[in-house]
Parts: sequence; C-alpha cells; structure tokens
Amino acid sequence: MRRIDSETVQKILDTAEILDVVSDFVSLKRRGANYIGLCPFHNERTPSFSVSPSKGICKCFSCGKGGSPVGFLMELEQMSYSDALRYLAKKYNIEIKEREMDAEERERESERESLLAVNEFAMKHFEHNLTATDEGRSVGLAYFRERGINDAMIKRFHLGYSPDSRDDLFRHAKAKGFSEKFLIATGLCYKTERGTVGDRFRGRVIYPVFSLSGKVLAFGGRTLRKDKDVAKYVNSPESVIYRKSFELYGLYQAKQSIVRNDKCILVEGYMDVISMHQSGVENVVASSGTSLTEGQIRLIHRFTENVTVIYDSDPAGIKASLRGIDLLLAEGLNIKVMLLPEGEDPDSFAQSHTSEEVERYLADNEQDFISFKTSILMKDASNDPIAKAHAIQSIVRSISVIPDPITRTVYIAECARSMAIDEKILTLQVAKYAAEAAEKRAREEQRERNRAKAGLPADPAQDAVAIPAEAVTPAPEPAAPKPVIAAEAGFLVPYERELVRYIVRYGLCYLCDVADERGDTRPMNVLEYVMEELRIDEISFSDPVFARLLDECLALAGDSWTQACEGERLRLSEVRRRRMEEGYEHIRRTAGDLASIQTREKELEEAAENEFNAALDSFAELYLQRQLLSCSSDEVRRTATALVTSRHSLSKIYTKYSHVSTERERLPELVPLAVYNLKCALIECEIARINKEIARIYSTAPSDSATLRSLMQRNLELNALKKEFAKYLGERILSPHRP
Repeated sequence: MRRIDSETVQKILDTAEILDVVSDFVSLKRRGANYIGLCPFHNERTPSFSVSPSKGICKCFSCGKGGSPVGFLMELEQMSYSDALRYLAKKYNIEIKEREMDAEERERESERESLLAVNEFAMKHFEHNLTATDEGRSVGLAYFRERGINDAMIKRFHLGYSPDSRDDLFRHAKAKGFSEKFLIATGLCYKTERGTVGDRFRGRVIYPVFSLSGKVLAFGGRTLRKDKDVAKYVNSPESVIYRKSFELYGLYQAKQSIVRNDKCILVEGYMDVISMHQSGVENVVASSGTSLTEGQIRLIHRFTENVTVIYDSDPAGIKASLRGIDLLLAEGLNIKVMLLPEGEDPDSFAQSHTSEEVERYLADNEQDFISFKTSILMKDASNDPIAKAHAIQSIVRSISVIPDPITRTVYIAECARSMAIDEKILTLQVAKYAAEAAEKRAREEQRERNRAKAGLPADPAQDAVAIPAEAVTPAPEPAAPKPVIAAEAGFLVPYERELVRYIVRYGLCYLCDVADERGDTRPMNVLEYVMEELRIDEISFSDPVFARLLDECLALAGDSWTQACEGERLRLSEVRRRRMEEGYEHIRRTAGDLASIQTREKELEEAAENEFNAALDSFAELYLQRQLLSCSSDEVRRTATALVTSRHSLSKIYTKYSHVSTERERLPELVPLAVYNLKCALIECEIARINKEIARIYSTAPSDSATLRSLMQRNLELNALKKEFAKYLGERILSPHRP
C-alpha cells in the first residue's frame, strides 16, 4: 500500500492557482488586483466573495468561508484532504508519486481496509435479507412499511435486516472468504466461552452508519421482539474504524443540504432522521440516542455554525440533553431549540405533516437556547427559592461557555431582565464560571504538555509530571510576568491575535539584525524575534488555537523552509541569469558606444538584483501563509484564513501621488509594539489578580498582615514595571483596559 509522498503534495500546492480553481465553481469579475463573485457557500445578491491571486487565497467577507485551493475544495465539496489533493493533481496533470508504507503502516492500513470490506459485505447482506428473503419481507420490511418508510429512503439509508438465526451472517461471510478475526473485530460477530461464533444483530432491523466519504463504519440494530429482557437497540462496538463519539448518524446523506441551508438540525434517533429526510427536510442528523460529544460537535462545525435541536415534549429527556447544548455553545455555534407539540417526536411529526408544514413549523417555533433553558428550568422552580437559585446557576453556566463576549453580554442583559436579577451579579458569576473552566483547561493542557516532554503517553487521568524550566538569558528590557492563569484568556485574546497575525503573515521576513556575545551580527526574522521575546519572559499563549498555530509555524520554519528557500533561490538565480544574458545581448545590439554599454549593463545588473531580492522576499512572506492555508487541520486552516485576509486596500488614487508606508515596511515598529502590548496586558492581568486577592484578604482575614504586605509589595513592583514599559515604548504604548 502507498501514500502520496511529501514532494508530490508540495508540487500540487505550488502548482494550484486559486483563481483557476475557484473559477471552476464561481463566476468572477476583476476588481483591482483581486476578483469578486457571489459566494458559493451561501445565498447572496451582492458579491462578497473575494479571490486574491497574489496571496493564493479566497474568502467570503459575509460568511467567512474560503482558504487556499485545497481548503476551498474541502469546504465546498466536503472532500477529505487527500481527495482534494488528488482532485488538483488530476486538474493539473500532476503525476502522483506515492511512497511505500513501512511494515507497521501496511499492517494498520491492511487491517482498516479489511474491516471496511467486512462491513461493506455485511451491509449488502442485510439489504438482500430485507427485500429478497421471506423472513426479511415479512418481518423487517413490514416493520419499515408500518413506520411509513418508503423504498427511496430504504435505499438511500441502506436499511437492512438480520435473520433470527444464530450465525447467518457468519456462515455467509466465511463462505465468501472473510476472516473470523475481522468479523469479530467489527463487532458483527462475537465468540462465546465455548468457542462458537454468533451474529450480534440477529433478529433485528439494521441501520448502517457511514463516514463522510460513504464508507460503512458501524451498524445499529433494533429488535422487533417484545421481550423486556432483550435490549431494544444493539450498536457496533468501537473499533479501528469506528469511534462513536466522532460520528453522527445521517451526516453522509445530509452534508450537502447542511451546507446549502447553512443549518444542521439535530435529532435523537435513526427513525427521526429518516422520516425528516422523507418529508423533504434533509439537513438532519442524529447523535444516535447518546449525549453529544465534542468530536461530534466539531464535525457539525465543519459544515455550519447554525444548529437547531429538536426536542419532543418529554421534560425528563429535555433536561438530560441540556449538557450537550452547553458543548455546542462552547464551540461557538449558534443554537436554536424547537419543542414539538405534545405527544409528537420528529419521526411522527414528519410522517404526519408535509415538508412545507415541517419547514414552516421550524421557522415559526425555534427559539434561542438560553431563553428556552430559562423557561424550562424556571417553570419548575417558580415557588422554590433554592430550586430557583440552582436553575439560575445552571443558566449562568451555559452563558459562561459562550466564547463570543458580545453574545455573552447580550444574554446576560436578557437574563437579568427576565429573571429580575442585577445584571452586575450575573456578569460577575459568568466571569467566575468562565475563569474556573479556563483554569481547568489550562491545567489539563499543561499536564499533557508535561507528559509529552517527559515522553509519556497522553493520559488525562494521571497527575502532571513536573518538568524543570530551562535557564533563560536576561533581557535588556524589563521582564514581564508569566501569563498568570487562563482565567484572563478572553482579555488576552486580542493581543495574542495581533501577534499571531504578524507571525502568520510575515513570520519568515527579515526584521532586524541581532548581535551575539562576540559582537557578530546575524539577520533575525519576525518569528525568531517573537519566539525570543516569549522565551525570555516564559510567555505562552492562553488561546489554544493560537498556540497550535504558533507550533505549526515553528515546525514549518525548520528543515522544510530551508529546503524550500534554497530551491526558490536556485530558481530565481536561473531567472536572473537568463534575464541578464538576454539584456546583455540586447544592449550590445542597440548601444551606440562603449560608455553607453557599460552604463546600461550596470543598470541592468542593479534591476535584476533588485527583482531577485524582491521575489525572494515575497516568497518568504507568503511561505507560511500558503502552507497554513493548505493544512489538513480544519482549525489551523480556518484560523489562518481569517488572519491573513483583509477586506479593504488603499485606493490607487490615494497612493498615486505619495508613498504610503505598508505594514510590511513598518514591521520593525509594529512587531515589537505587539509584543510589548501583550506583555503590558499580562502585567495588567497580574495587577488585577493581586488587587482581588488583597480585597479578599481584607474581607475574610484582615489580620494576615504578612500576606497583605507581600501582595502590596508585588503590586508596587508590577506598577513600576508597567512604567518602565511605558518609557521604553513612549507614546506608542496602548494601555489595555483592566480585565
């Protein structure tokens, strides 16, 4: 077995032109240096989708989607990273070179392919049983007919039936040459203590679970027997190919509709999904009767930011599902909730209404989650002060997980009004819960980093391993404190974002010269400068996405950058050589005397050298951007796209009569400013934390004078340090607001 080698991947990324790729899907018109068109990701009348050939990226400034050629295809066509690369290779007639896998990789891939092949066979066997056997038609097919499912849906969702026989599937699979090992590994079969093998799903109707690319990963089986001692549903166990917490039933069939409608409707069970699709509402998926997980939520987030959760009227079921909604909110999704009429569930409601009625009911009855949760919890607690307090705390916890500060503020104000509580109290409680959650995440992340440094496997249940800090060289400027805690993460995000933006856009560009201990100087780029400043003061980013981006940039700035830069230098040298040869020949043909030849040759050499340096500088500027925008990680790709794109540019009329300094030219001023603004923000966080601690001690233990003196002394030191920063930066410093 083989995989696309890194050289071919790089060749594909270097060859693919964003304008060429996007033009296959969008009608574009030129506007200045860029091109614009109607966004393919959402419906719009005014073009807001911009393509920048010079940067190799596209972005919609309305919905925010876009990216590099690879990212664009993955977003629009829901392709995997590998499939997008193969699409581009075919488009540009690039031969895909693949490397041989090592023995371990071959074994893993062989096992995976074998498990998928077994599942594919099982699905077809179950489908055959449903429609081509007497038992299947009289039991399984009759059940689906009774539930109102038509042939089109049976075919679309590949529904099936497993006969009530101990080893029907096992015998047929063995006859076709499938291994007992893989039949058991997928969970299709099981082995008893006596060594006999039986079918897991016997006597059940079958619901296959598909991957995004249409591979059969697992099965769910529902019994049709009335025995109370028989489990109603049996599901495939987790395996090499199936992780339940990362899959959603119906997503393969619903993904295009989700993108088209920019909304995902979330229900509970298999039949809910099938009946909704049959009614014409196709952007529906299910968590298969389990609580939502972070993996499933991130899967939804790949396709849309808007989620509507449909509940039936069972209060117990609603309350049990509220935690999953908090996870959706924490992921930054826009959540709506809809309650069905008494006695209805999504299956029965879709069966008894037309698609127009279902869609109209959705539009008229969905409401935002916080309002919904408030009405549900407060209804049962109206006459019980303790229960009411618990309900308010639960609602406030839900608000605290919302990442967008503006949305949080709006919800706080709305809850304060509806529950007749002082808005300041709710704001403080939200801040407290957010700080607790952020601090917990920070501890967990630090524990994992420590384990990674110690060479231990990731294990969140284990205690962190203490790793001694490396010795650092003192800085010539005043040292800033370490980032205090992740509790202030929301306050620090704008400063971290600005610094990461400079790294992503200009990380490998020359910034300044730096002298070593012997006085020798060497050039330093933006990334090296920022990393040195962060290392000196032991600063790490509080936002995990920015920390991931920084790690990606550091990895790219290693050997791959060195090789790419050398290759580009050789290419540009050859371009310069050919240009100079052609120029020399032209000068000697057209010049009138020796002095003219010498003058024009010198001008030619200077122009060629300037073009060479400018092209090499442009390559350095765009290298990190292009690599990050074509990263296989959705999180890295989307964040990088947001950081490197700009909606506005200076008019040619404005720049025609005077030189306007570009951001690139001002990097020696802007990058240090961004670094020290972050340090000042960290100092401000530490001062705020100490002031809160002083106030707490005054109110609870005023006799603890030693601690108070120590805190006050530290406060004085930090304020003095803040003044030193002000002197160093002068009037350029942007003093942050207190957290």
